[in-house]
Formats: sequence, structure tokens, C-alpha cells
Amino acid sequence: MTQNTADKANTQRMTVVVTGASGRTGSRVAQAAHAAGLTVRAASRAQGFDWEDPTTWARTLRDADAAYLMYPFDIGFPAAAEGIGALAREAVGLGVRRLVLLSARGEDQALPAEEALRSSGADWTIVRATWFSQNFSEGPLVEGMLHGELVFPAGEVREPFVDVRDIADVVTAVLTSGDRYAGRTLELTGPRLLSWREAVAEISAATGSTITYTPVPTRAYGEVLAGFGVPPQEVELLIEVFAGVTDGRNAHVTDDVRAVLGREPRDFGDFVREAAAAGAWKP
Repeated sequence: MTQNTADKANTQRMTVVVTGASGRTGSRVAQAAHAAGLTVRAASRAQGFDWEDPTTWARTLRDADAAYLMYPFDIGFPAAAEGIGALAREAVGLGVRRLVLLSARGEDQALPAEEALRSSGADWTIVRATWFSQNFSEGPLVEGMLHGELVFPAGEVREPFVDVRDIADVVTAVLTSGDRYAGRTLELTGPRLLSWREAVAEISAATGSTITYTPVPTRAYGEVLAGFGVPPQEVELLIEVFAGVTDGRNAHVTDDVRAVLGREPRDFGDFVREAAAAGAWKP
């Protein structure tokens, strides 16, 4: 048996737990892992898994080989480090040593959660990303865009928006590459920098509609979140997080997507054309 054949056989026997399997990144990780021949075990509340209820973890993790960890709230929340560390230790205790964590690029508040994974005894890989291309087509920002305006506290900072499909492909490659990426932190970006204003302009052009971008102070955006019912403690943390990750610290691209996948990351323009064709911004 050749090495490539042996690797393929090992991959086909591999079971990976995907937390947040119904979410923006988890659903794509599940799809990519399944396409690569892995057995995917979805982990969400619909499947009886709850990050806030440790009694639900063991039945999901038992007999699995690896897991993709996506904390359901911002990874900078104080509870994230405790939850990720506890789940990682339980996974290792059950024999699930290969763990890949989605973290936040440039978010200082995420560092305790990353350290909790590192100290768990797992064969870990951390995948960092910030703003997804799909933030514009899925989730809470879409509503405003459907009404012709995106209000957000990002100023005119430039961001290398990353396609979540690239995140999923990288996670799958990490899971199927043995120990090649164990103990490493990967920072994933798209191939070019765009301001939020420029990104919205590309969407506006692709849809043939007028969508404007209105930057607001971070504190003012926090008041909007509070009006939506976000608890005060969470609002304060999000204000702090947004102020940090929109200060320009992430305004550079990395080579990690190409290094792992052997191809360039998907361009924001390609995402926009595909999403527009699929009706993402039709009222």
C-alpha cells in the first residue's frame, strides 16, 4: 500500500465532531469534511449537544477521532476560555486528541481561550479569522442592507475579508494531514484589502441597487445592540472587541490559505457575484 493510499484509508475511517454544525462556519466544515471522506458527527443543540451543559458532551465526543471547535458566542467572552478548556480536556480524556479551534484574528480577548486549548493536552491547531465575506450575506447585517444601508462601527479601515468556504477547506486539510499542522496557529485572510465602504460598493454594483455604508462610533453601535436586547455585559465586551479589531491591526493579508491548500483564497468579488446570483440581497 502506498503512503497516499494509506492516508486516504485513514481519512475514510476518521470521525470528526463538528460543533456549530448548523452555523456559518460549522455547516461548511461539515460539508467539506464529508466531501473529503470523513464521517461527520454534527454537534449542535438540535443533536443534543450544548456548550453550556457539559453533561451533553461525552455522548457526542465518544469514539470520535477529531473535533472542530466553534464557540457559539464571541470567543473573547470570559466564559469561552473555561468552556473550551473544559471541553478540550474531556475530549482528550475520551481519546479525541486532534482539535481544531476557530479563533479571532487580532482579538486580544480571544487569547485566554486559545491558551486553554493549548494547555489541554490535545494535538491542537488554531485557525484565526476576522470578518467573513458571508457576514454581508448571512446574519444580522443583511437586514439593513436589504433596506439600502449598512450601519457598522468599522470606520474606513481596510479588511482582508475571508470566505468561510476557505476556512472550511483549511480546517478539513488540517484534519486530514496527520500531525503536519499540530501545534500551529494559522491566520486566514482573503487575497486583498477592502474597506467596508468598498465592499458595500461592490455589492451595490453587483445587485444594481443602491446600498450605502454609514460608519458610526463603536459606542453608538453598542447602544443599537442594547436596543436589540443584547445584555449590558455582552454589549460592553463587544464594544471593546469591535474597537480593537477595527483599528487597522488586521489590515494585511497572509499566505496561510495558499500554504495549506495550494491555491489562492477566494476573492471577495467572486463571493459577491455568486451571492448576488443566488438572491442574497433581494428583499
